[in-house]
Amino acid sequence: MNKQEHLEESNQPFLVVENLSKSFPTVQGERLQVLRDINLAVQVGEMIAVVGESGTGKSTLLHLLGALDRPDSGTVRYRGRDIFDRNDDDLSSFRNTSVGFIFQFHHLLPEFSAVENVMMPALVARKNYRSAMDRARGLLENFGLGDRLEHRPGELSGGEKQRVAIARAMMNQPDVILADEPTGNLDTKTADVLHQEIAGLTHEFRQTVIVVTHNPEFAALADRTVRLEAGRLVEETDSATE
Repeated sequence: MNKQEHLEESNQPFLVVENLSKSFPTVQGERLQVLRDINLAVQVGEMIAVVGESGTGKSTLLHLLGALDRPDSGTVRYRGRDIFDRNDDDLSSFRNTSVGFIFQFHHLLPEFSAVENVMMPALVARKNYRSAMDRARGLLENFGLGDRLEHRPGELSGGEKQRVAIARAMMNQPDVILADEPTGNLDTKTADVLHQEIAGLTHEFRQTVIVVTHNPEFAALADRTVRLEAGRLVEETDSATE
């Protein structure tokens, strides 16, 4: 039995956030408190939507969960280990192998094809090239892009680019996918399709997904909605019962 199967069987959360706080310096030499004593537990295969007004700390929370930044205080534990006990090199490795990121703007490398962009996390992790190629092809075909493998980002539509970004996020079979307004720059029809595809990851692949969104329809697809107000987690609801 692997670690994920053990966690699922024991019903123990694989991600636990405790008393997480984060502030940033201001030009006046003071500190702006963005997150205040956040507590959150996430199960394997769960989709959580993080909602709230702009400036409430949603993206900051996502950055901390993905080890893109360090907190002022508090812990983020994956499978019982605080990720911030690691040095910067270990954190970099953790981000590449255990976390998949999807941002509002795809951040694809323009000089590489779709399949090469998807392969990048595996190549950074020094995985076998042929195995990486096969997995990247399979992921893109799963998202209906089997005929776009060799197309560069400039030859793809906005929705296709985001599908490539989703496939890239899944490349190394991460513990969690963190998505920050992943469809915010797409038209409504394209965004609605991608919302369903992202939500489907939790069912088809048992993929844990945490998504920041302002879209109530997208949030309603999640298992739970977490609301941030003024840097505090003030509400948690089952999306299905809202």
